[in-house]
Amino acid sequence: MRPPLSVGAVGQPRWLHPGAWWVWALGLATAASRTLNPLLLLVIIGVAAVVVSARRPDAPWARSFAFFVRLGILIIVLRVLVQLVLGAAIGTTTLISLPGIGLPDWMAGVRLGGPVTLESLLMALYDGLRLATIIICIGAANSLASPSRLLKSVPAALYEIGVSVVVALTFAPQLVADVTRVQAARHLRGRATRGPRAIAGAAMPVLEGALERSVTLAAAMDSRGYGRRSDTSARRRRAIAAVLLAGLVAACIGTYGLVAAGSTAALSGLMLLAGMSLSIGAIVWSARTAIRTRYRPDPWWLPEWLVAGSGIAVAVCCIATSWWFPAGMETPFDPPTWPSLPLLATLGLAIALTPAITAPPIPVPFVSAAMRAPDAVEVPA
Repeated sequence: MRPPLSVGAVGQPRWLHPGAWWVWALGLATAASRTLNPLLLLVIIGVAAVVVSARRPDAPWARSFAFFVRLGILIIVLRVLVQLVLGAAIGTTTLISLPGIGLPDWMAGVRLGGPVTLESLLMALYDGLRLATIIICIGAANSLASPSRLLKSVPAALYEIGVSVVVALTFAPQLVADVTRVQAARHLRGRATRGPRAIAGAAMPVLEGALERSVTLAAAMDSRGYGRRSDTSARRRRAIAAVLLAGLVAACIGTYGLVAAGSTAALSGLMLLAGMSLSIGAIVWSARTAIRTRYRPDPWWLPEWLVAGSGIAVAVCCIATSWWFPAGMETPFDPPTWPSLPLLATLGLAIALTPAITAPPIPVPFVSAAMRAPDAVEVPA
């Protein structure tokens, strides 16, 4: 029997709504953006890795989490190297002294070489780790949420923008899958899979595969009537654009007022609420002019609420901690201090770990023994 619309079955295998995964991942990214505590950032990465390991489907686009982890490590290394070579020295604990080059006065704050201090390296490490954590959270959403199912849930008024965003988000997973496929084919043919020669040999098949997918996508979009719209007067289009612009401006002003010092929180909150209401109203109004059909839309049941709520909970806990106990969200690097875990933020991260249990298991498609075939690797000639 099909579960009711508002409840759903927590343990029943099915695909979770991709919007719930993105709300959860953006909640983790928001929590990461509010702290420079390396322990909290590492715990956020661990939470994302555990949930991805528990609920990642077996699909090409779901294998990109390791790529985002490597990208985060590269970001940390580059941030530390930039501070090592160009950044001004902070603190007094000198580790090494590099050969330096004198620069003019108008380039104050920038240096080439010179003393390298522990405090400056810690500052660069914390800053790079925060950016890497945000990118890894986005990578977790890419590995858990199907891009095609996400596109089905985009409002009709934002369908064109949604197609562009989904295509952009699937670039990295498809690129990783293509590179892996080409490397496997080169390995089977006894060719090099590492080094400059291997990169040059794999570039052309990967590029050809990307062009072929682009042509196929364009043909599929054209055959499905992509971009159809109903007859709308110019006056109505101008009114929708004006309401949407006013809502976005009000939302930006309200957001700036909430983060800026010295502004009234109540007035800024009302401005943000009014801007969001106008923007949503304009989107709903504009959606009536778009012609779009959806086959079997993804439901939003109890597991979706639990997953999305856990992401919102960790964001709220970390934002509240940064307001009430800011010392726990920042780790001093001059002088170096061992970081601590704030209780409220840690509670939020524990809640963010629950999708590994509350999210329904991924359905396994049934394949009979007669339909099974050995794995094959195909590479464009």
